[in-house]
Amino acid sequence: MVSPAPDPDACWFVGHTRPRCEKKFAALAAAEKLAHYLPLVTSVRRYAKQTKRFTKPLFPGYVFVQAPPARKARLYQQDLLARLLPVDDEPAFLRQLADVRAIVASGCELTVLPLLARGRRVRVIGGPLHGLEGFVDDPTNPQGIVLSVDVLRQGLHVRLPAENLQILP
Repeated sequence: MVSPAPDPDACWFVGHTRPRCEKKFAALAAAEKLAHYLPLVTSVRRYAKQTKRFTKPLFPGYVFVQAPPARKARLYQQDLLARLLPVDDEPAFLRQLADVRAIVASGCELTVLPLLARGRRVRVIGGPLHGLEGFVDDPTNPQGIVLSVDVLRQGLHVRLPAENLQILP
């Protein structure tokens, strides 16, 4: 994370990058001397005769950047960004960012999962039920979804790993 002199006009944004451009966008932010954060985690791939270690973004497609509104246009010039999403509640965002930094620095194994809420519509994206859609039944135990059978006005509760669920709009 780069920490240049604080700019009173600067706002935090979530940079939604083009595919596989997170590190390039972070390098651009560093070259522009903008505060930014790209959480990276180490990934290990084992092949038949070798093991490869590399770093990858914790949140693929996203980089956090602080920029004055007057310099936003500069960030789009190298065609690395799809869009900049504004941060509404900066104090809460900065607390969450500090939490992410602490978790990444701890070296603990972690997995990014969708934030699931009761009644949220989801699609199954892995396993034998791939493609089915349903609703989250219990956000305290989001590993179950309810598939509805509207004609019978009944539902089927299915237990699935949360990583196999995709939130629908």
